[in-house]
Amino acid sequence: MFGLFKGRRRRRLAAEPFPPAWRGILREHVHLYRRMPPEDRDELERHVRVFLDEKEFEGCGGMEIDDGVRVIIAGHACVLLLHLETDYFPGLRTILVYPEPFLADDPEVIGPGIVIEGGEEVRLGESWDRGHVVLAWEEVALAARRSRDGHNVVLHEFAHQLDTEDGGTDGAPLLEEPGQASRWAAVMGEAYAELREAVARRRHTLLDQYGATNPAEFFAVVTEFFFEKPTRLAREHPDLYAALADYYHQDPAQWSVSGSP
Repeated sequence: MFGLFKGRRRRRLAAEPFPPAWRGILREHVHLYRRMPPEDRDELERHVRVFLDEKEFEGCGGMEIDDGVRVIIAGHACVLLLHLETDYFPGLRTILVYPEPFLADDPEVIGPGIVIEGGEEVRLGESWDRGHVVLAWEEVALAARRSRDGHNVVLHEFAHQLDTEDGGTDGAPLLEEPGQASRWAAVMGEAYAELREAVARRRHTLLDQYGATNPAEFFAVVTEFFFEKPTRLAREHPDLYAALADYYHQDPAQWSVSGSP
């Protein structure tokens, strides 16, 4: 019954006219919105409508939350949902926004149930499996301005949210078909191993070397590149690009752009 009510509410929200002021924010600050086909823009607006109705935003460290902050974050996050059967990041309740990079504890897991508290480190974003995404607005705004450089903290952290939907954070999101899972494991595993080897040998890589940290970070990093630098990813890592295109049901290398990312 709750699922039926939720579906009706979402359809009602999606059918409402999209506020022109919000469309202006997307057009000005979400470059992916400008690049995608018109029908995808329409779908993105519907997703943004639902997302903003269901998720809470909380300012931290003196951060003021306004429609600009909310729509820019939602616009980037909902790019990941296009063409997917989505429940809108079901484990997520609140987006915490700091004005600038923030300090976070860095505990070390050394065994089952054994955690050593580490020191603090500066973070641009975090994705928790307990209902929160944390973002540094300074980095979100910078990513909105520096289009197509391969880095986007919102895409990165919300890719982690997708990763957790199957119950684990392991670089393998919830896949639609059993056969897709085996192809995913083969392609992603090979690309991850190649990146780790390149980092160990101190070779230059197209992908951000942070992706060599673990499979979960690799998925988040390649998601950033898939949308931010799609033509280069398709050219230099065609199997990896194809696996992501198959999962996301999108082909951003074919989107209309001025210049090649």
